Amino acid sequence: MEICSSQNPTLLWFFRDKGFDDKNINELFRKCKRLQAVERDRASENWSYLKSIGIKDRKIPYIVSKCPKILTLDLKEKIEPIVQCLSAMGRTKPQEVASAIAKFPHILSYSVEEKLCPLLAFFEALGVQENKLGKIILLNPRIISYSIELKLAPTVNFLYNLGLTEEGLIGRVLLKNPFIFGYSVDKRLKPTSEFLKSLGLSQLDLQRVAVDFPEVICRDVNKILRPNFTYLRSCGFNNGQLAALVASYPPILIKSIKNSLEPKIRFLIETMGRNIDEVAHYPDFFRHGLKKRLELRQKLLKQRNINCSLSEMLDCNHKKFLMKFGFV
Repeated sequence: MEICSSQNPTLLWFFRDKGFDDKNINELFRKCKRLQAVERDRASENWSYLKSIGIKDRKIPYIVSKCPKILTLDLKEKIEPIVQCLSAMGRTKPQEVASAIAKFPHILSYSVEEKLCPLLAFFEALGVQENKLGKIILLNPRIISYSIELKLAPTVNFLYNLGLTEEGLIGRVLLKNPFIFGYSVDKRLKPTSEFLKSLGLSQLDLQRVAVDFPEVICRDVNKILRPNFTYLRSCGFNNGQLAALVASYPPILIKSIKNSLEPKIRFLIETMGRNIDEVAHYPDFFRHGLKKRLELRQKLLKQRNINCSLSEMLDCNHKKFLMKFGFV
């Protein structure tokens, strides 16, 4: 592909020196018209700065490809202030800031005063402690691009209407899963909560799901939750048992059927010789890893011909398990 003759010649050679081919260079100029007027020195200075804050050489071309505007920004007035602000929040490590920029390079184009400060004030109003504000931005840097009025406030209202009215509760949800604010209330969060209600979960159950397992609220009903529910029904759980299972351990609806649910249920029935009714009375069975917990403990109990309930077998750390059943 030929390079357009109207493109900035000094920057053209800069990109070639950095390993970009003509196709990628054309795409950079198409994405950011401001590149036409940028001096090579500014682009080079900004590139070097990205390297100086801990971003690896191999990642910088990716970052620039995603947001070529970075090379046009004033380093002292735009880029350095946002990096310094991110670095100063809580106990932030340099590699965490570098990682956030790699995830969402556009974060460098936002104003500290006009965007970041109002966002942090919004989070503090939700009960997020000042020393934990950085965690939210660094885990989900894209959140800086969301409108408080159009994106964040509707999610807060949804959680409030769900019953999370106690001071600081919504802040806890945000800290546990900052990605919840990236989902549409009408297209994702409401349908998921309605589906959980249809399974028999109470309002208090839904509140617990939102606070302790917000990732469940974020998942797609038709792609993940319903297929898991259908699979569990096929295993023999009745509706009442499933409601109790989900209320006690909500992630059961988002676990991989192939890699988690199916192998554990097969192991329960075929190897342990137990039935699913035991799991219905002990939903935490699905919390435990197959290799590190279930298989190992079953093997030890079988060696001693010991019979016990699932809760007796699993509700303790390994040291206590060994002591409980006389292995030490």
